[in-house]
Amino acid sequence: MKGEIEMKVPFVSFKPLEKELDSQLRAAFERVYDRSWYIGGEEDSLFEKEFANYCEADYCVGTGNGLDALMLALKSLGVGDGDEVIVPANTYIATALAVTYVGAIPVLVDPDINTFNIDVTKVEEHITSKTKVIMPVHLYGQPCDMNEIMKIAKKYNLFVVEDCAQAHGATYNGKKVGSFGNAAGFSFYPGKNLGALGDAGAIVTNDEVVAKKARALGNYGSDYKYHHIYKGNNSRLDEIQAAFLRVKLNILDKVNGDRRRIAKRYIGEINNAKVVMPSVPDYCNPVWHVFGIRTFQRNELEKHLNENGISTNMHYPSPIHMHDCYRDLGYKKGDYPIAEEISETELSLPMYYGMTDEEIKQVIDVVNLF
Repeated sequence: MKGEIEMKVPFVSFKPLEKELDSQLRAAFERVYDRSWYIGGEEDSLFEKEFANYCEADYCVGTGNGLDALMLALKSLGVGDGDEVIVPANTYIATALAVTYVGAIPVLVDPDINTFNIDVTKVEEHITSKTKVIMPVHLYGQPCDMNEIMKIAKKYNLFVVEDCAQAHGATYNGKKVGSFGNAAGFSFYPGKNLGALGDAGAIVTNDEVVAKKARALGNYGSDYKYHHIYKGNNSRLDEIQAAFLRVKLNILDKVNGDRRRIAKRYIGEINNAKVVMPSVPDYCNPVWHVFGIRTFQRNELEKHLNENGISTNMHYPSPIHMHDCYRDLGYKKGDYPIAEEISETELSLPMYYGMTDEEIKQVIDVVNLF
């Protein structure tokens, strides 16, 4: 269209992965279609076993989406009215919404300016007699400092629910995220490193009681047909999405490796004093769901990149406490200065499986020319 800027490098593209997996994805669909069994069947059962094994966890329960995974994990741990759950102030809103939906109160903690993850040195000051859970978010696919979080949780007898929506396959000191806390929630939204062809999610846990309760809660509170032991929800992973996810799970490590290839080039070759690059602690092996840089000239850099054919995004332009829907928490601008600074300075560069060397170089060159 006349007047629009043609984006030579998209922010994300599914085409390289879909082209590579085309025949396998079509076969997965036909396999489910031929069986005429669409909920709670063989594909779901196999994916849950395979994903639990991948995450180094004992159990996996498929859900309708990532938000439901977090909500059902909290409900399975008995979190409810009046309880407090500690969450980072700069996460995607789904983290806080999961807390709200079980009747609990999200208590925000500022992030670390270097890692963008929850600042573990500030967690204890937010713990009260009502605190029941710490919910760390492995933001952008970079693991939080789980050893410190687990120490705090043990000290105060708190549950830990990991938000792994962006961190499929990321490791902390060599151990997969999602295997540290009492439970973890994953999203398989199409743009995730492990993405369905629609909405889907999962809970992973090492606790059999939590797994059984989560499964019942997601199935109308039913442990078997027409027998309802909880006031539950309808949130189940369907057979077609499970089949697609099984195909993609087989190459998830390859997908993550390709993202690391891109990130390595960005980190090694972007050299601009106006840009702050991501910081990766020694304990992390991120999977780079998002590659977020920071600059106090974000609008100008965004315009510069867009005008040179490079699409960008922001994660996230507003911290939790500044959303209208959470005004009732009583927070105001200035209460979380680090989260606010990140929201005002973060810019996400293109990052997807199959980016060509030419595309990566174009991004690097244009950023360096700013």
